Amino acid sequence: MQHGPAVRRRKLGAELRSLRTSAGLTSGEAARLVGWHQSKVSRIETGASGVKPADVRLLLDAYAVADAQLRELVMVLAGSEDGSGRHHWWHAYRGVLPPTYRDFISLESQASAMSTLETSVVPGLLQTPEYATAVTRAAVGGLDDERLDALVEVRLARQDVLRSDPPLELSAVLDEAVLHREVGGPDVMARQLERLVEAAQLPQVRLQVLPFAAGAHVGVTGPFVIFSFASTSDLDVVVLDHLTSSLYLERKEDLQAYTEAFNALQYHALSPEDSLEYIAGIGDGT
Repeated sequence: MQHGPAVRRRKLGAELRSLRTSAGLTSGEAARLVGWHQSKVSRIETGASGVKPADVRLLLDAYAVADAQLRELVMVLAGSEDGSGRHHWWHAYRGVLPPTYRDFISLESQASAMSTLETSVVPGLLQTPEYATAVTRAAVGGLDDERLDALVEVRLARQDVLRSDPPLELSAVLDEAVLHREVGGPDVMARQLERLVEAAQLPQVRLQVLPFAAGAHVGVTGPFVIFSFASTSDLDVVVLDHLTSSLYLERKEDLQAYTEAFNALQYHALSPEDSLEYIAGIGDGT
C-alpha cells in the first residue's frame, strides 16, 4: 500500500526495470549507455528516488522503446510532461490540486479502462457542471469562488478521456442511493439523471445500478476505482478515496480481490439495459 507520489515512483521504477530487462541490459550496462553511475539506475528502479522526465526519456531511448503509447504512459508516470516534453493540461491547476489528485488524473488520462463503484455520488466522469459544483462545495468546505470554479473545471476537463481516441472504457456500478440523493436541488438532480441516461447509451460506458434489494454487499465498505492499462498489466492499480487523501493498492493480491469484488457487484446489479430504464424512470417520476 502506498500513497500517490510513492506509488507512481514505484510503478515507474518497476516499468523501467522491465523495459531494461527486455532490452537485455544489466543496470550497469544501462548506466554506462546514459552516462550515469549504476546506483542511480538502481534507485530509480526501486522507487527510492524521483527522476526527471528528461532522464526517463534517455532511458527509453537507450532501451529502444518505440511503442508511442507505452512511452506516453511511462512519461506520465515520470511527472508533469508528456512524451514530447509538453505540460499536461492539469499542470495549469497545480496550485489548487494536491499531489494525490494530480496522480489520480495522470493515471486516469492514460488508463485504457476504469472500473468504479460509487456509493454516494455520481462518478466524476459523468457529472454535470451544476452537480459537480454542488458536490465540490459540499466535499471541500470554505472554498472561495475562484478555487471552487477551478476544481469544477478540472472535474469537467477530466471527462475528455471518454471522448479521446481511443476512449477510456468506463464500467460503473452505482448504488441505488446515488440516484435518490438530491444533490444541488431537484432541478440539478433532474439534469444529472438525464446525463446518466445519455452516458449509459455510449458504447464506451457500461453503467449498472445496484438496487437496495441486493442487500448488504462487498461494496458497503466504500467506493473504489480500478485503473487498467492496455500496454502492461503491471501498472494496474486500485484507488481508495478518503476525506483528505487517496490510498493506492498495487499488490497483485489486492488487484485480484478488488477485481473479483467488482465482478460480483456487476453480477448482483441490474443489467445495463434495466439500469438505463430504471434511471430514466426516476427522471420521469415514474
